[in-house]
Amino acid sequence: MTREAKELMLKLGRQARAAARGLGRLSSRVKDDFLVRASRALDQEREALVEANSKDLAQLKDKGVAASLIDRLTLNEAQVRDMARSAAEVASLPDPVGQISKMWRRPNGLRVGRMRIPLGVIGIIYEARPNVTVEAATLCLKSGNAVILKGGREALNTNLAIGRIFSRIGQEVGIPEAAIQVVPSPDRETVRQMLQMEQFIDLIIPRGGEELIRMVVENSRIPVVKHFKGVCHVFVDASADMKVAEEVCFNAKVQRPSVCNAMETMLVHQGIASAFLPRMAARFASAGVELRGCPLTLSLLPEIKTANEDDWYAEYLDLILAVKVVKDMDAAISHIADYGSQHTEAIITRDYANAHSFLEEVDSSVVLVNASTRFSDGFQLGLGAEVGISTSKVHAFGPMGLEELTTLKFVILGDGQIRT
Repeated sequence: MTREAKELMLKLGRQARAAARGLGRLSSRVKDDFLVRASRALDQEREALVEANSKDLAQLKDKGVAASLIDRLTLNEAQVRDMARSAAEVASLPDPVGQISKMWRRPNGLRVGRMRIPLGVIGIIYEARPNVTVEAATLCLKSGNAVILKGGREALNTNLAIGRIFSRIGQEVGIPEAAIQVVPSPDRETVRQMLQMEQFIDLIIPRGGEELIRMVVENSRIPVVKHFKGVCHVFVDASADMKVAEEVCFNAKVQRPSVCNAMETMLVHQGIASAFLPRMAARFASAGVELRGCPLTLSLLPEIKTANEDDWYAEYLDLILAVKVVKDMDAAISHIADYGSQHTEAIITRDYANAHSFLEEVDSSVVLVNASTRFSDGFQLGLGAEVGISTSKVHAFGPMGLEELTTLKFVILGDGQIRT
């Protein structure tokens, strides 16, 4: 561990802890003013942000970087507009800080309630994806948390440019500069130091590939939100509307295959496989999707590759899809339980009982009926944005918005009661 990395991170940690003390007391008006101004500034500085992003992309040229990483890193003006809209959306959401949930009276007259409060300081460790910088910063600010943002070296110029915008807007509205800090060093040792700073950081949220997240979990002294990978399934039931099934499955795989909520395995009821798979395979072929199938799938689509055991566990993040024909819905649910990652699962069906059973029995953070897995996203679900997706159940499950960045403390109102 380099001395410089340690000193830098300790400085950022101390500053974040100091900033967090005042953030929980900020009024909703001040926080929303910041977010609205930030939204406007992001939109106005689209060209500058795209230019900073182009510098990051230029550094990766001819380095044999995976296409999925380039896709996640690339920022265009339309995406900057989306980030600006995301900040404005967060401003429009109710402020969770200070909300009282539940209030009950004890026999001795004490009134007991629970109040939402910020977690404190949150550390975000992520790869590529400049949009994470905006989503994490805005959600943390609105929920009263200070945040330290450690992006990958491949996106350093873009992240620092976004950070400068937030710093300037913070000064305009009187928010501590250290409320949102982008780690300015590409040194990987800053990550390891960050994971040891339990005296300053209350929660670590990693976003990236499985290798990164496992490294964070294995090295952190701080609680970590886990999301190792997204092995998402769509089950096409016997009663499915064929057109709906075709559109949803195509969208779930093809619309953006490099993200964690893209479909990686398609499960098809044996009763409709012969009618559905050939037309679906033709649609996938037109988009360049490589299919890998089970023996029953191969009997209907002999030209595709054979799926092996590893394919059922795979998060391809590419135009590759595993396909399995299953006996019934119970077999589909069993397959999901064995190979899924508790991320996102969908069923296409016109059978109400099957839809209800699928919702109840599938143990994943997001379960959909007759809709694409691509909706497993904080912005799409009305959270304004998301700071990450948790596939473990403590302390959140699924896309994490404002409420998931707070906790509850007990507040007790009395008039002189003493315990005897």
